[in-house]
Amino acid sequence: MQKSVRYNEGHALFLSAVARKEGTKRGFLSKKTAENSRWHEKFFALYQNILFYFENEQSARPAGIYLLEGCTCERVPAPKMSTTGKEALEKQHYFLIVFGHDGQKPLELRTDEESECDEWVEAIQQASYSDIIIEREVLMQKYIHLVQIVETEKVAANQLRTQLEDQDTEIERLKSEIVALNKTKERMRPYHVYHENEDPDIKKIKKVQSFMRGWLCRRKWKIIVQDYICSPHAESMRKRNQIVFNMVEAETEYVHQLSILVNCFLRPLRMAASSKKPPISHDDVSSIFLNSETIMFLHEIFHQGLKARIANWPTLVLADLFDILLPMLNIYQEFVRNHQYSLQVLANCKQNRDFDKLLKQYESNAACEGRMLETFLTYPMFQIPRYIITLHELLAHTPHEHVERKSLEFAKSKLEELSRVMHDEVSDTENIRKNLAIERMIVEGCDILLDTSQTFVRQGKFSLMMFNPKPFQMLYCTSNDHWSLILKRAISD
Repeated sequence: MQKSVRYNEGHALFLSAVARKEGTKRGFLSKKTAENSRWHEKFFALYQNILFYFENEQSARPAGIYLLEGCTCERVPAPKMSTTGKEALEKQHYFLIVFGHDGQKPLELRTDEESECDEWVEAIQQASYSDIIIEREVLMQKYIHLVQIVETEKVAANQLRTQLEDQDTEIERLKSEIVALNKTKERMRPYHVYHENEDPDIKKIKKVQSFMRGWLCRRKWKIIVQDYICSPHAESMRKRNQIVFNMVEAETEYVHQLSILVNCFLRPLRMAASSKKPPISHDDVSSIFLNSETIMFLHEIFHQGLKARIANWPTLVLADLFDILLPMLNIYQEFVRNHQYSLQVLANCKQNRDFDKLLKQYESNAACEGRMLETFLTYPMFQIPRYIITLHELLAHTPHEHVERKSLEFAKSKLEELSRVMHDEVSDTENIRKNLAIERMIVEGCDILLDTSQTFVRQGKFSLMMFNPKPFQMLYCTSNDHWSLILKRAISD
């Protein structure tokens, strides 16, 4: 046999008594019984999410308890009846409490007045504890938001209070200054009175003396300015400014040449390499131009910096621009090292008629001014030496105590070091390429020429000579068609 559910009956009776006296909603409702579907009037009392009903209003013990948590309540139309009871049914208002699980029949209730029916439905719908929890969470969020606003307002109030205190201090200081000025004015007042009572002739004499002092000061200042204009220092500064202006003009022209190289040759050839029948491959484009576009972007930034400094003339500060430029000039090493190879690749590509025709079309652009692609590829080769010459001239007209002298000397030394490294790399690379070209000319090959320590000395019409400093080796060729190798080795102890 199934056991009955135990519950705290004493506490339930206590809650029923509280509901009967202080319930949210109390009143008589008609309840439909489940056994014979008859309607019986009971006294109902709603307390929190528990609905009690009693036999009458004076009953101390409830006749039943309904737990409303998870239930829904809604208005329902009157059930269909015969015509004899239709008039009575129209005066009744029904509502239904549906429990949230299967196997539990809904509770059918009715009232005589529509307003009372609406009040009961609304009260039961708001009796859910979960709804109270949700409302509590919403209220807590609002409370936290208000607390944050209050804290922010407190901080703002403290800041305003601090500002007001500072303003009060400033006001007190200004008041003390005004008092001091008033005292000074009071002390000066007898002097002004004396001036007002002074003899008119004395006033005229003082006026003439004041005029003469002013004229002498202006004359002396004019002499000082003229002497400075004619001084060696001023002449040196004029030359220094002229060097800076010429550097800006040269940089403007160089950036323009790089933009022509990139916009009139590099980018169009990239597009041509991506066509269906490319006259040149992407690898050849990269070999010819390498990092030309990066060099252009670098010098555009440097040029903008120079123009900004010229806008602040006569204050010319250039050392920091070179400090920014120097770490990025290493990209020239790769360009210079690749220059000879890029010209060889370009010469090989020109053997293709389609490429040669396309290149001539690009070179006929008005912006090129009749210059060939090889000319534009050569411009970056001379930029580092140009900077060295410019800095040398600039230092020649910069005083030793000048604030920029040390920075400019450091930039010049770094550029000279970079120039030497690039020159050595170009010489080594060119020497290896010439050795390889000579090795290919020998029918049976020559392993000695493949040694990287070989140095190219001279190539004539009928002879060619190379030198290796480690063991003395010499390659001597008597004719262009027949090659003979004479190897002489001098081994010293």
